[in-house]
Amino acid sequence: MSKPLGFEKPLGMRDILPDVLEKQRWLENQVKNCMRQWGYEEIATPTLEYYDTVGGASAALDNRLFKLLDRKGKTLVLRPEMTAPIARVASSLLKEEPLPLRLMYTANVFRAQAKEAGRNAEFTQAGIEYIGSASVDADAEAIALAVSVLKAAGVEAFKIAVGHIGFLEGLLEEIVEKQSARETLKEFLYFRDYVGFRHYVKKLELPEQGEARLHELLTLRGGKELMERAEAITINGQARKAVINLKQLWEALEAYQVTDYILFDLNLLSNLNYYTGILFEGYAANQGFPICGGGRYDGLMAQFGRPCPATGFAVQMDRLLEAADYTPEKQKRFLILYHEPQRREALEKAMELRLEENLIVVAQRKEELAGVDISQYMGIIDLTEEGI
Repeated sequence: MSKPLGFEKPLGMRDILPDVLEKQRWLENQVKNCMRQWGYEEIATPTLEYYDTVGGASAALDNRLFKLLDRKGKTLVLRPEMTAPIARVASSLLKEEPLPLRLMYTANVFRAQAKEAGRNAEFTQAGIEYIGSASVDADAEAIALAVSVLKAAGVEAFKIAVGHIGFLEGLLEEIVEKQSARETLKEFLYFRDYVGFRHYVKKLELPEQGEARLHELLTLRGGKELMERAEAITINGQARKAVINLKQLWEALEAYQVTDYILFDLNLLSNLNYYTGILFEGYAANQGFPICGGGRYDGLMAQFGRPCPATGFAVQMDRLLEAADYTPEKQKRFLILYHEPQRREALEKAMELRLEENLIVVAQRKEELAGVDISQYMGIIDLTEEGI
């Protein structure tokens, strides 16, 4: 007989204690207020979705989905991200609403983790979806809003890395004939394994010019000046169009006055396979993982019967917690001590302070004071005869 589970939690799940949760809630409010100021409206979707509807449309890998069956035998999933559920709503309940739609959310999402991964299987995301605009202005708005969100959350040092799926796909198609080889090269780039990338390129025995162009790809990280070098290694197809798109994006970001935070990275790839154009990730100083990410996904809405372009991004709140330097000021707390004869007086006083002074007030029987940390209170009101 197996040992009963006492304090164990399922793999990747965690408890969030009061002090951490207080800061997370404060950050969520900062993020939501910022998004709201840009004209985004909050939306909520169910934790459970049908696998055939949202699970199949989600970019999360199938082996990372939490699946279960309902009473009718239909497969359900715990939502692995929020973009697909919002696409479903935009194509159904909001199908008569004129485009563009600006929607925002804060929600827990679920992705199964391997035991050795050591990552959270449940985590909170806050994000936006800008649905119905194909213009570079929509991409620029999403990136500029991401900058504003990180600043509002108190992240002092960060960069937004911007890439383009079309550039990478187009360049690899120009140089490498086999699809399987292109996928392998993209896998090296996704994992930032540049040594492995170079070794694999050498094995392909490409013409000297093609090999040189792929090696040049690895160096394409920088500012506006990068675009000339990127254009020089393309021919005239999809990759060249992507360079033009990125040039237009930079001009729009200059109008937002956020280019100090922007870094082009034309090696950038995402593990979410629905991105079709510009994509980006936000990195804070001393953080090994991106704290936000997003991009353009013009093909997803068609899967729900409302074909239209879209872009968006999400912030991972657990990583934002680590990156945010600012700790919110604690609200004033007071303690009222009483014995049973002073109960009514103590409770009335506590209610008065809560309503009139907007204070946090705890009414505590004095005989139970031994377990209370009184250092957390700015003031103590003792209604007992003995004094404190």
